[in-house]
Amino acid sequence: MTVLDAAYRRVARPVLFRLGRGDAETAHHTTLRLLSTVGKVKPARTALHKLLAGHRLTRTVFGVDFPAAVGLAAGMDKDGAALRAWPSLGFGFVEVGTVTAVGQPGNDRPRLFRLRESGAIINRMGFNNAGAEALAATLRRTGPIDVPLGISLGKSKITPVDEAVGDYLTSLRLLHDRADYIAVNVSSPNTPGLRGLQDKAPLDELLGALTEQAALLASPDRRAGRPVPVLVKIAPDLDDAAIGDLLQVCADRGIAGIIATNTTLSRDGLRGNDSRLASEAGGLSGDPLRSRALEVVRFVAGHCDLPVIGVGGLSQPEHGLAMLDAGASLLQLYTGFIYQGPGLVTGLNKAILQRERQSR
Repeated sequence: MTVLDAAYRRVARPVLFRLGRGDAETAHHTTLRLLSTVGKVKPARTALHKLLAGHRLTRTVFGVDFPAAVGLAAGMDKDGAALRAWPSLGFGFVEVGTVTAVGQPGNDRPRLFRLRESGAIINRMGFNNAGAEALAATLRRTGPIDVPLGISLGKSKITPVDEAVGDYLTSLRLLHDRADYIAVNVSSPNTPGLRGLQDKAPLDELLGALTEQAALLASPDRRAGRPVPVLVKIAPDLDDAAIGDLLQVCADRGIAGIIATNTTLSRDGLRGNDSRLASEAGGLSGDPLRSRALEVVRFVAGHCDLPVIGVGGLSQPEHGLAMLDAGASLLQLYTGFIYQGPGLVTGLNKAILQRERQSR
């Protein structure tokens, strides 16, 4: 255990977890406020960057240059509150959202639960966010953040499923010029009817409309006139046949990549007293998801040529290396970062760089 790991696990994490003892979301918002403050102070960002952002290896994926393979997953900073801080913690890219065309409060609290013995989280947040227009204003004020920015788009709860295409298009039009890539979230289990958009016909309609609109919106002075890359985030609960159908639609519609995976409805792998929370509605993330996320990444990489961002259950550097071995080009963290802290980002980046040097 490094000094950084020890400081987080023995000091920072216990304090944050005590703050959120009654409601884990309290600790989440406290962390965002602290990081937002740090992000506004350049000397603090610089000091963190020197401490945490070394050992990085640049790679180009779907036409975008990433200074490191490890990124922040959507859900951690939905409204871009702490954008300037994340690169200083070692992240090579940041995905904000999921954002919806219409701002919405999400589901009733409590809606976020820690399963500490299992290294897991259950959430049923319900796309709580200020809306696409508000995020666009935040991104204009913040400006560039020195690493690629992904924006995850979802469907507004008040929008009927049969009107989802227009809802996603509204968000794309508002945000495309601030994004280095767009992630289409059709796989959250917490918005009624959303996962039905992964079915072949509705997915084909949605992705066709989004890629066509992205091409029309492409600016000659940005990305050499190339449309913003559009990626699709998929659920781990799909079977192989459904994933195969989804991949075919993505290939037909010129999708740039796949994010695998979102949270799961399964409760397999819970340990000890965590089983008492198994009945809580919502998606499960963290260690119990790791083996299934790895299977999905391996399947996707073996059945199409699209680059894959691997996410799900990465809580140790060796987990990230295994995900890359399975075919992922990039990695994302959420739950592992909450439990392990910024030392996990640094450890992953260091392990990836060491492997690259050894393979030369």
